Amino acid sequence: MRTRLVRARARGLGRVWGSGLSALAVAAGVLVAPGAVAQDSAAVAADVPAGYYDSAEGLSGEALKAELNDIISDADAVSYDEVWDGLMASDEDPANPNNVILLYSGQSRAKSLNGGAVGDWNREHVWAKSHGDFGTSTGPGTDLHHLRPTDVQVNSIRGNKDFDEGGSAVSGAPGNYTDSDSFEPRDDVKGDVARMILYMAVRWEGEDSFADLEPNDTVNNGSAPYHGKLSTLLEWNAADPVSAFEANRNDVIYEQFQHNRNPFVDHPEWADAIWG
Repeated sequence: MRTRLVRARARGLGRVWGSGLSALAVAAGVLVAPGAVAQDSAAVAADVPAGYYDSAEGLSGEALKAELNDIISDADAVSYDEVWDGLMASDEDPANPNNVILLYSGQSRAKSLNGGAVGDWNREHVWAKSHGDFGTSTGPGTDLHHLRPTDVQVNSIRGNKDFDEGGSAVSGAPGNYTDSDSFEPRDDVKGDVARMILYMAVRWEGEDSFADLEPNDTVNNGSAPYHGKLSTLLEWNAADPVSAFEANRNDVIYEQFQHNRNPFVDHPEWADAIWG
């Protein structure tokens, strides 16, 4: 039976899983698709450098969004070739330093299998690069905070679709679903996807000659600089807490590559403070 991640409102539970899972999996709060690597799904405390967000404290709405943009725009850019090295570090399998964890399938795959052939992994733009037509030139197209390793064929199935729930099962990535205009990632990374999309909307505000990226509450956005579906993404952010893997990824990108952070990994509550 298909499982779903839903918000648990009445009793304040962090996440509720559908039937068909073992008691151990439910107790641990972890959903692992067949062949996927388990990741710590418990909420973790962010290791934020002292003072990094001081100027944003107490703000909300557009004022918070603007202040976060000022903070995280103080960053170093990487080239598209350098993205390979970035992903090999940020998405390294904690159980095997020779491998990376693939976003949609959760599988562990050799770092050396990066490329474009069947069985390889490549660089997935979670904010589809056609949504704003920024391509792979240095800028939003090379921002590690929304680039993730994915299986080549699964990446192709996702294409440039917006994110929402529904559809048919995705071959090669159990727990993922897709239809003609949207893609639903597996439960264990729904929050990750939401926080990456919202990061991009704050980081890239029409400066540096790139499009002003914004979330909206629709799908099938095509080449417009919008990504949806915002209401679904906010639910995913609330229901799927930041994992240790996601928090470590934020630290690696900050410390070793771009020297900026994803504020929604550090403060998931800011998503609702801006868009809720």
